[in-house]
Amino acid sequence: MIALQPVLETYAPAGFDLWPVADSEPYGFLPLNAALDSAQVGTAVMRIAACNDIDPEHDDRPPRPGDPLGSFLHGLLTMDPLFAPGGLRITDTAVGATLVPGCCSGLEDWREWFDVLDGDGGSGWLGHDPSPLAERVGDVVRLTVDAERDDSPVIDVSVTELRHLLAGAQRDLADFLQLAADWAAVRLPDHAVPVTAALARAVDMPIRHRRDRRRNPPGP
Repeated sequence: MIALQPVLETYAPAGFDLWPVADSEPYGFLPLNAALDSAQVGTAVMRIAACNDIDPEHDDRPPRPGDPLGSFLHGLLTMDPLFAPGGLRITDTAVGATLVPGCCSGLEDWREWFDVLDGDGGSGWLGHDPSPLAERVGDVVRLTVDAERDDSPVIDVSVTELRHLLAGAQRDLADFLQLAADWAAVRLPDHAVPVTAALARAVDMPIRHRRDRRRNPPGP
């Protein structure tokens, strides 16, 4: 069985107290989907904001606000483009192999997988240390877990199946974005709209407007 998940690279949030977050292992991966609880959503928002928390001293962005919350969110709300460390994780239980995003890979580029599917013999760069590689060979996409290793495990998936898996990843990201919008409405009411818009840019997804407004947002 082959499973594909959009994942965000996390780290232990020592000393962070702007909102509740879940315990995280350093350099672990948090799957982004509809199953996250409020603390896990808070962890994802914290991680994406932290990765874009860059001083605006040497560019044309407005000055950083003086309050702690506004200061922490400043990069998330003003940086363009945004970086969300992670990508797509693929596991093949039949061969016991898992391809994880390499360093410098970001969720904002997840749609580049379609270039591999739709290109003529195309390949994709998915980060380094490890250095995963996706290459289309005919009707199959060959996924090399670490192209720097001669003995790297390899996962072969048909173009048709991978397209189906990517559609599932897109649904997971849409579900995460809806959870994050609900979470922001509770935890960051004064910043909810721009934070949700920024997260949508960070994972390259449109904002989905909920049809059923009666559903309650996630609690504390």
